[in-house]
Amino acid sequence: MGSDNDISFKALGLTRRYQSGQSELVVFAGLNLDVYRGERLALIGESGAGKSTLLHLLGGLDRPSEGTIFFETREISGLSDAELSNYRNREIGFVWQTHYLLPEFTALENVMMPLLIRNISQPEAAVAATRMLEEVGLKERATHRAGELSGGEQQRVALARALVGRPKALLADEPTGNLDFKTGEMIMDLLDELHRSHRLTSIYVTHNQMFAARCDRVLKLDKGELFSLDSGSQGLRE
Repeated sequence: MGSDNDISFKALGLTRRYQSGQSELVVFAGLNLDVYRGERLALIGESGAGKSTLLHLLGGLDRPSEGTIFFETREISGLSDAELSNYRNREIGFVWQTHYLLPEFTALENVMMPLLIRNISQPEAAVAATRMLEEVGLKERATHRAGELSGGEQQRVALARALVGRPKALLADEPTGNLDFKTGEMIMDLLDELHRSHRLTSIYVTHNQMFAARCDRVLKLDKGELFSLDSGSQGLRE
């Protein structure tokens, strides 16, 4: 699909295992993955296959048991906790099935949070958050708290929060999973639009086949291995 210079994420020999009592649970072992800059990649598979684990590793929320992860030319698997926190705040936007909005704060204040963590001034953060809320069609709901918003509106606020810091990549875990069909389609359309306008690299974990079909590439994680649905049965591991 492109050269190494076009790669956004690269995982080499990626293994994640957990200790479970006296036994060891291996989620996957020896995975290799290239995600290209500007790509929309869907990760599908059965529940418990390890899709979210893989997303967490790429986003710096978890560390691999073995293997190496690069974001562009930077190896993130060897970063310190503080460096990983900075990487997550500046380079990656996260969206989850549950929006995780802070209920005591307004939509505007929720969207401002990633910028305040960067020590950006409140007035500057408020301007950027207002602009981002307008981009997702919620400027008029800026002063409403999470409980005063519909499910679709809450997810749009979560999207605004994920992108207000202008990250290079968006990692979304079942972003339409808690929504009805019509609202889910609206969020899919918005994700497509934001992917283009923000020039993102986007990785979506999803069970929604319609959502996956809209992406540039679909990979299935099955029994610890990645398979491209384009090539049918070719496992992406060495």
